[in-house]
Amino acid sequence: MLIFHPCSGLEKRLIAWFKILSSLIVGVFDIQMRVRWQTAADALAGYITLFWDYFAEGNFRLPVTRFFLEILSYYKFHISEMHPIGMVRIRDFEFLCRSMHIESMVNRFRVFYQMHRSQGFYSFAQRASAKKILSNPPKSFHEWKPKFFFIKVGVIPMKMVFRGKEDIMTETIQTPFSETWYRDLKELPSIELLKKA
Repeated sequence: MLIFHPCSGLEKRLIAWFKILSSLIVGVFDIQMRVRWQTAADALAGYITLFWDYFAEGNFRLPVTRFFLEILSYYKFHISEMHPIGMVRIRDFEFLCRSMHIESMVNRFRVFYQMHRSQGFYSFAQRASAKKILSNPPKSFHEWKPKFFFIKVGVIPMKMVFRGKEDIMTETIQTPFSETWYRDLKELPSIELLKKA
């Protein structure tokens, strides 16, 4: 169940996606809908910013998984600093591992992806040395930045810090070609939903 705090001047389309959001979140969470003039950096004390495309495009759900918390902990960035493409890569990796009965671990994720910054947000790029496991990854998201809301910080049960504009060191990761989990992990085709005419 979601507890909404309506704000004046909110566009009708934002209200519509909040109704959809309620089907993607399990539990009771206190959500503040944004006011038209607010930016993602305007979260009140005790709240964090989440972007709609995390849910709609990245398959993000609440409550969060252990693997997702391990990613945030290892890379030391705030969820509000994540680009939706980063969310797609994290969740796709986790789903792929689950479907093949392979434990999703940060060190395994790092074999395939290198953290980078895009448009001031953190994301993950495919490593050239590793096999491709995400078919047809999204190239970009349009108009995702104004689609956000504020939610109580407790939905992410760990202390997060803002990383800011910190440089990202390039990691050299040995590709584990001989390990069973690496050989077993295979790209699954993406399913594209039919668009209404």
